[in-house]
Amino acid sequence: MLKNITTAAVMLLILTLITGIIYPLGMTWLAQFLFPGQANGSMVAVDGKVIGSKLIGQNFTGSGYFHGRPSAAGVNGYDASASSGSNFGPTNRKFITTISERINNERQQNELLESTQVPSDLVLASASGLDPHITPAAAFVQVERVARNRGFSSSQVMAIVYEQIEHRQLGIFGESRINVLELNLALDRVKR
Repeated sequence: MLKNITTAAVMLLILTLITGIIYPLGMTWLAQFLFPGQANGSMVAVDGKVIGSKLIGQNFTGSGYFHGRPSAAGVNGYDASASSGSNFGPTNRKFITTISERINNERQQNELLESTQVPSDLVLASASGLDPHITPAAAFVQVERVARNRGFSSSQVMAIVYEQIEHRQLGIFGESRINVLELNLALDRVKR
């Protein structure tokens, strides 16, 4: 029996060393070597200062900026330590009221007609509450507002939106999308 216990203890030590230390350190080194930007959170820096991550949505509220998806993560939204959706079902009264308010707010902010359909990603939070992307349709309904508040022409802003569209991966996976942080940074780089 002592032989079995010794064998089990040695195997536990060896497997702990391999799977708990060698493998994680090896994968971390490999990721840092092959994909350093992604391994460190895909951080975005402007003038040497980190301002966000390509992977986490931010709350842009200024009228000269494109707005991302609403967030239910944390008390005020966009809290990466409290990533989650609202978990309200489609018949929940609070959910229906919140969505109606968001639709009205989008129509008012972007001066949309009552007949204009507001893209769902401007009124529905993602499952994580931190989605950094919007659909091209969600960007298109905001073009006039952003152009007006920045003193740009609509065609100038539309051209920037088209430049920022990330198409399906390999032409078949996912949907076309726009990273809101990168779109707003592209706008900030344009000189009037």
